[in-house]
Amino acid sequence: MSNEPRTGLAVAGLSLGTALNPLNSSMIAVALVVLRADFGLDVATVTWVITSFYLSSAAGQPLMGRLADRFGPRRMFMLGMGLVAVTCALAPFSPNFSLLCVARAVMALGTAAAYPSAVVMIGAIAQRAKLESSRPLGRIQMANTSAAAVGPVVGGLLVGLVGWEALFLVNVPLALAALLIVRQVAPADEARERGSLGELVRDSDIPGILGFVGSLLLVMMALLNVAPGYRWWMLGAGTLIAALFVWRELRFSPPFLDLRLLGRNRPLMLVYLGFAVFSSVYYFVFFGLPQLLQEAAGYDPGLVGLLMLPLATMSVLATPWAVRAMYRFGVRRVLIAGVVLLTAVAGLMWLLTGSLSIPLVLALTALMGIPYGVVSIASNQGMFVSTRAQERGVAAGIFQTCRYVGAITATVMIGVFAGGGVDQGNWGLMVVAMLVLSMVAFLVTLLWRERTD
Repeated sequence: MSNEPRTGLAVAGLSLGTALNPLNSSMIAVALVVLRADFGLDVATVTWVITSFYLSSAAGQPLMGRLADRFGPRRMFMLGMGLVAVTCALAPFSPNFSLLCVARAVMALGTAAAYPSAVVMIGAIAQRAKLESSRPLGRIQMANTSAAAVGPVVGGLLVGLVGWEALFLVNVPLALAALLIVRQVAPADEARERGSLGELVRDSDIPGILGFVGSLLLVMMALLNVAPGYRWWMLGAGTLIAALFVWRELRFSPPFLDLRLLGRNRPLMLVYLGFAVFSSVYYFVFFGLPQLLQEAAGYDPGLVGLLMLPLATMSVLATPWAVRAMYRFGVRRVLIAGVVLLTAVAGLMWLLTGSLSIPLVLALTALMGIPYGVVSIASNQGMFVSTRAQERGVAAGIFQTCRYVGAITATVMIGVFAGGGVDQGNWGLMVVAMLVLSMVAFLVTLLWRERTD
């Protein structure tokens, strides 16, 4: 195979593998009502199928990146895809919802291996093809954005025609295809340092990762009142573990989350905080609206997937406009404009308490996609300009974790507001929460300034 087709095929395989994480995070949005009916769950419980995925992704991405550096990116990519294929082949046979959530967490861990491994491999691929690395990286980013855009539509069709089991089974051929393509055409791994298992555990900061996940898990369980008799005990334990996590991360090198980086970089800290709060507003709509449309309006999952498509489509279309606007007006002005628009659209979501007509839903989902595209790219650029060149890899990993924290926050709050089901009454309460969060994001954005050093 000549060099050019080989390069294109390698990038295609990497794009397919990295797209599985955003695809699976968005497909599940239209399956929550069906899962509730099949397993006899309330809203607070069914959100764990989302939360388990995001918790595993948040912890898995930096860990898998370190493993790729240590053992080789090609090897880790194929291991991740193999893990996804096996897990998704077995998940439809889960006898209970708890095992289904475990399967989602394991699947997320497998998909988390794809992106950091792909980024490392892109360097070798670009060098072999004598290309700028931005070109293949851009293709991977487009594949990820497109996967998130079509996820609700694909998920709606699969759930409507087959059932929630198809959301897992569809990953099997996709993961195997990515694995085989990368195995055939991606550059072989260079010799890597191996070391002992003890050194691997130490260097990967697995105790820090467990502390991060454990504190979030306990606090969420307390907020959702999973075990009423132990609610305050879980909240106290989660707070204590969080304090121990901070203490450890400030003393460990290299840490899972570089808290010192935040402490000495106020602009970066504000970017992270604003993006996490913004993400919680977005995912309120992304995960709450499909449940409202299915339960209160009685729409079919396939139709709900189509109704959610404008949200992702407009976010894709808004991104290049935001890039041009940042060159002309600066990052801060575009970021402020995006958050103001977010606040306005969040307020318009109140209209759904009176009507769930298809034209209104289409208009509102399209409008929500605009601030998502604008704020996402502006926050990403804000992170970039707020960080020194030698710290951008670590900073980018924490930035992605902020997205997951925002998504987890939204799913927990949906469970709190709508434990018995999402209807137009408690949707009004969610809109109030979205407005409050939007105002917090606005105030944080006003405080942000680009670094001058």
